[in-house]
Amino acid sequence: MSISKGIALITGSAQGIGRSIAVQLARDGFDIALNDLPDQNAKLELVATDIESLGRQVCVVPADVTVEKQVKEMVDDAVIKLGGLDVMVANAGIVEVSSLGSSTLESWDRTFSVNARGPYLCYKYAAMQMIEQGRGGRIIGASSILGKMGFPYNSAYTASKFAVRGLTQAAAVELGQYGITVNAYAPGAIQTPMTKTMMDEFGKANYERIIKDPCCRKWVMSVSRTRWQTLLRY
Repeated sequence: MSISKGIALITGSAQGIGRSIAVQLARDGFDIALNDLPDQNAKLELVATDIESLGRQVCVVPADVTVEKQVKEMVDDAVIKLGGLDVMVANAGIVEVSSLGSSTLESWDRTFSVNARGPYLCYKYAAMQMIEQGRGGRIIGASSILGKMGFPYNSAYTASKFAVRGLTQAAAVELGQYGITVNAYAPGAIQTPMTKTMMDEFGKANYERIIKDPCCRKWVMSVSRTRWQTLLRY
């Protein structure tokens, strides 16, 4: 096993973008803490097996990112099992599709709970741990193309992703003095289970047409090796 470049915790890593981020960071030499909801443990264990095959240390730290006590325990568990925390990727998110007129307060609150409160809690407890360690760190949050431009039938999701951008910018200014950088990534239309669910609710929408749309193409940013190296650069 090669010397670790650090320890990274990725929320929502049982599938989709979160899983891809976790595997890529493992390939890049990081030891990995995998998080998702407790009912996703079977999927997390499969991802853990893939990461172990790459020669990296890995642990599973299930938690609901909307619950403060669980987020704190998630960070503490990762630190105990792997020896610290150098990278926090607050990736977990949900989407619910509805028109503004037919949307509900419950759906709005649920979306903000996961997509905005979740990153806030992850940023908070990751920052506290990194400051205590005294060796800097990287905090990275999931915004979206919809955090840069509006999209129909996605009012709550769009607003929550704009919130991540604001949180990220404020945290970056505050935490820079400790050698901690804070950035957000903004994927476009990437075919993941969550995106498929959203598109199915639109009525079997055509992925290829959406991805090729000029507005989408203007902002789309793939989760690439080069991009992650940029976000993690010291």
